Amino acid sequence: MPDFDPQPLLSLLAGHAQLGRSDLLPVLQETQELYGYIPEDAAVEIGRALGVPLADLSGVIDFYTLLYRDPVGDQIIRVCTDPACAIAGGEAVLTGVCQLAGASPGESSPDGRYTIERSTCLGLCQHAPAVMIGSDRTIQVDPLNIDPVFDRRGKLPQDTVAGDLDILTANCRSGAVTGIDTYLTSGGYRAYRKALSLAPGEIINMIRSSGLVGRGGAAFPTGQKWQSCADTGAVRKYVICNADESEPGTFKDRILMERDPHRVIEGTLIAARAIGASLGYIYIRGEYPSALRSMAAALHEARQAGYLGANVLNSRFDIELEIRTGAGAYICGEETALFESIEGFRGMPRIKPPFPTTSGLFGKPTVINNVETLCNVPFILEFGPDAYRRFGTDRSPGSKLFCLSGDILRPGLYEVPFGTPIRRLIYGMAGGITGDRELGGVLVGGAAGAFATRDHLDIPLTFEDLAESGLPLGSGVLMVFNDQRDIRQVLLVLGRFFAHESCGKCYPCQLGTHRQHEILARIAAGETRSGDMEALKDVGWTMSDASICGLGQTAATAVLSAIERWPEIFYSQTR
Repeated sequence: MPDFDPQPLLSLLAGHAQLGRSDLLPVLQETQELYGYIPEDAAVEIGRALGVPLADLSGVIDFYTLLYRDPVGDQIIRVCTDPACAIAGGEAVLTGVCQLAGASPGESSPDGRYTIERSTCLGLCQHAPAVMIGSDRTIQVDPLNIDPVFDRRGKLPQDTVAGDLDILTANCRSGAVTGIDTYLTSGGYRAYRKALSLAPGEIINMIRSSGLVGRGGAAFPTGQKWQSCADTGAVRKYVICNADESEPGTFKDRILMERDPHRVIEGTLIAARAIGASLGYIYIRGEYPSALRSMAAALHEARQAGYLGANVLNSRFDIELEIRTGAGAYICGEETALFESIEGFRGMPRIKPPFPTTSGLFGKPTVINNVETLCNVPFILEFGPDAYRRFGTDRSPGSKLFCLSGDILRPGLYEVPFGTPIRRLIYGMAGGITGDRELGGVLVGGAAGAFATRDHLDIPLTFEDLAESGLPLGSGVLMVFNDQRDIRQVLLVLGRFFAHESCGKCYPCQLGTHRQHEILARIAAGETRSGDMEALKDVGWTMSDASICGLGQTAATAVLSAIERWPEIFYSQTR
């Protein structure tokens, strides 16, 4: 192992030390770029410069899967084996990659060139199976030909973006990144200019009147959230765009950031204006290298055009936005865990109350919305709440993005008005089930969602209609499985995901996810025991009732719905 050269690190730290702990995650990421990992001597220097105890700093490194305290291969190859990739041959890809590299999952090849890892969702479910190579390239891999993983010939196909509406996706359908000139030509930043001429209360009233609710899964009224933050009267407030999209089956936010990054920025700037924030963060998951590049370039363009900075367009409004990159932790999509990550701590959720709108980032009032939510805002500001309410239903107004993947002919991103039946999306838009098979089940809402069957195909996709049928809208996932898929294997993959991603802060989730995975592994292996179904129910209900955040509260939702839909698979060894 080469001797540690501290000079590059000292130069790096010179630009960060004045900010203290809140710069810990960026410093760790940049240090890893310098050395390939984070040497202990480097950790000592970082802790000294930022005022973070070494033991605490080591705990932060160990918390994130994309940070390493020990040397790794020259190139890290991450193979996704979450549900969509699993049914498309992800395990075969992982096995093949390991054989060619001469290493097991989690190990490096003998020549030090590669480190192979089993990865959770890479946000490329419509291109399954997917492999992330290094930190800047993700490709689709044929399980029968894995050579492109090593010879750099592999490519990622274009995303399919379609649907009945294009409120959010008009600039996403060409396949190209929308730069600022194109964005301005199509009316971009017009809503932001309008917001600068309005009183903050007028902006909030428009959002409230539109009926916009959060699109990340919680469906909390956006206007109410903004109003609560604005009403605090605090001098310092923050706005955050939550772009840590990590839910298996979900890739909508990635496409919006990659192809229409200025819309994301514009929605965030309007939110900042509405609540009176002068600083904001766009927190993007580390597994989205293309989105990071697009957003960074767009933020530079917006700043050059005068949409950020002091006294924006002579409005006396000051605003700065900063991009923060996640380091591999699904839990950081939970809003308070995201705050902890930005502040330089392990990304563990906080107990509520207090709520973010009164005590959020750095203890200050904070509004946090996800990418899709904020991308709705420019349309509402420019055309008005009534125009927005022309789409959807009275209780679920507007458009919604749905991510279709799995055994479907045309997987992709579809924008439709709320109220569109499940059948129309699967059969009318996405072409139906592949291989002339019948529908077996649909995972609605993502890994934290529930299963639908053929009996649910005519349910309108609205919050209210899905709730009546015991289905969550969640993050907008429709993951399709044909009638030959073994749902026990799907549940095993979901169980592994939650056991891996539980942060361990609360015992119901920490112990429950691992116990759930253990039982599901036996069932998938055909070793069902008497009482397994009851044990899964007991574990599931305990996690749902006693966990402190949404991860534990929904970790058993899919399992419990499968017990209701197909109880026979939990009793016998064959379906």
